[in-house]
Amino acid sequence: MSSCVLDDLIALLRNFPSCRYSGALDAHIYFFKDLGMASIDAVVLAEMLEQFYGQKFPFSSFMKTLQEKSVRDLQLQELAEFIEKNLKVS
Repeated sequence: MSSCVLDDLIALLRNFPSCRYSGALDAHIYFFKDLGMASIDAVVLAEMLEQFYGQKFPFSSFMKTLQEKSVRDLQLQELAEFIEKNLKVS
């Protein structure tokens, strides 16, 4: 995985309005458990990522896959990998 996408994600989260996490952010931080985010925060972050990269991502299918696997939380690394996999480089 490219550290650039993870770095971008961490930078966005450092300035995220409802993030109250004060520790170091890295690939192993969990979105809900560690950062204390709610589902609405995931929607807002998805919109921020789409604006940042200037493209749409298939977040609904990503979330459906997580639900099918009974995943209730994800690490920042997993989200960064999803973004990188779906990032269209122009």
